[in-house]
Amino acid sequence: MFSAGASNLNPAATDAGARRLLSIAIFFGFTAGAMLVAQAWLFSLIIESVFLQGQTLAETASLFGWMLAAMGVRAAALLMETIVGQRSANRAKQALRQRLIEHLFRLGPIPLQNERTGDFIAVASEGVEALDAYISQYWPARILAVLSPLFTLLVVFLLDPWTSLVLVVAAPMLILMLALIGARAKALTEQRFLELSWMSAFFLDMLQGLTTLKLFGRSKEQAETIRQISAHYSATTMKVLATAFQTSLVMEWASTAATALVALEVSYRLMAGHLALAPALTVLLLTPEFFSPLRTFALRYHAGSAGKAALERIHAVLATPVGQLQPTPAPTTNAHLLKAASKPQSLGCDLLTLPAPIHFVHVSYAYAAREQPVLQDCTFTILPHRRTALIGASGAGKSTILHLLLRFLDPQQGEIRIGDVPLAHIPIDAWRAQVAWVGQSSYLFQGAVLDNLRLARPTASDEEIVAAAQAANAHEFIAALPDGYATRIGEQGVRLSAGQRQRLALARAFLKDAPFLLLDEPTAHLDPQNEHLVLEALERLMQGRTVLLVAHREGIVNTADDVILLKDGRATHFKGGVNAIRSSELTSFS
Repeated sequence: MFSAGASNLNPAATDAGARRLLSIAIFFGFTAGAMLVAQAWLFSLIIESVFLQGQTLAETASLFGWMLAAMGVRAAALLMETIVGQRSANRAKQALRQRLIEHLFRLGPIPLQNERTGDFIAVASEGVEALDAYISQYWPARILAVLSPLFTLLVVFLLDPWTSLVLVVAAPMLILMLALIGARAKALTEQRFLELSWMSAFFLDMLQGLTTLKLFGRSKEQAETIRQISAHYSATTMKVLATAFQTSLVMEWASTAATALVALEVSYRLMAGHLALAPALTVLLLTPEFFSPLRTFALRYHAGSAGKAALERIHAVLATPVGQLQPTPAPTTNAHLLKAASKPQSLGCDLLTLPAPIHFVHVSYAYAAREQPVLQDCTFTILPHRRTALIGASGAGKSTILHLLLRFLDPQQGEIRIGDVPLAHIPIDAWRAQVAWVGQSSYLFQGAVLDNLRLARPTASDEEIVAAAQAANAHEFIAALPDGYATRIGEQGVRLSAGQRQRLALARAFLKDAPFLLLDEPTAHLDPQNEHLVLEALERLMQGRTVLLVAHREGIVNTADDVILLKDGRATHFKGGVNAIRSSELTSFS
């Protein structure tokens, strides 16, 4: 689903502050290299002054002072390069992770259904963290591998043009060898990151399905599969490390050979009297340092490859199109629809008295994986302050209509209108603030009961939360929990029964107090006792609201004022409830 084309740009470019910090880190790195050149030149002058000119240590004290100063500046620059580089990485990771999460939220649940949750976890955690060394080490090394050798080459050229020719010939050969070996390292690192993502996704699947695996006696088999995956991942990791070692080995041999060649030609010309001692010694000292940034870059290349692989995956997620979900400015007056968005606690008071029918006008929608459109030229109206049941066989398009109303999808043809205002012209947040949704199994987060209820309205007081729980028939069991409303309920509410989880979902709907209520089979999978409690709470919740109810059970559909029957992608609207539908059509959903 995700785009394969990914940018290889520096991830620090996503944040201006991180980009500035990275530039400063590179400046400090270049300063450290320049100070090393100054050290070599000052040291050579001291040697020449003492051994050839016969000067005393006192006479060369100023040179010693300048050399010690250069050493101090170099040490400080190296320290600042590390600190500032790490801060740049931290800031870039924070910005990129924020972008990633915001983009996933904008995508909504529908485009993500074909992806594995564990894969996203790997991208947002290990993937972003892999950028740490990529930004703080690889990128400065990459830039300095160009700037520092060029500066050193310029100094060597000014001191001894003949030696600069040796360096000009040797450097491209080293870069070519690094590129050849680096291509294999990049391929292996990308494979390693994909294996890590797949392993994370597989492991999460196993944890979430542990009960099923135990019941079917397949837990040992899956444990063996995880062992094999881990062994394969370990083997790929060792291949990456072996390739990185080969890169370093080639760079060390090549730079040592070039240094030896320079030592021979400089020594010959020095002994022949064609070169002074200070330039000769400086050139000899600088030759290893000319190759040092390239060696450093080679050492950090595999960290860069890992960061590139992670960054490509992150960019692939970010490149996933959001579609037409971003609203355009409203061309018509809809102040009454936007007014309540800034005051969610008053939504019911502001909008419940407004007659706002919801019109589906020739709406069509087709999924890429299906040959036939799931909705085709659907036209119907959800009347205000009435209960409308949405029925039809499995796959008829009921969930698609809910997703369209929740703005997880937009119609491919036709439009949805709220009164006279197209839904696409209403800001998504303003619209969703007016909609409450209760599904078959609403998600509960790891944390306290109180925190899960406050998701509906973070500013709600404790008294309002208790009142919502009482209306949902949830207060009694919440009060009986070990810590009451402060009790932690576990991931997905694992410590609660299905009926208790559903009543918490209803309490959130009561707390939100939205005028438009979407119910997606709210009594599915409940025992008779819990179903009775939920239906009783639902009756209170539906009072005075516009309700769209999706259900297969005829009992709850009987409470509807109107019925919309979906069949073959089209909708038929029956006013007067179930009694208005012929018995032959009623069997299509019962």
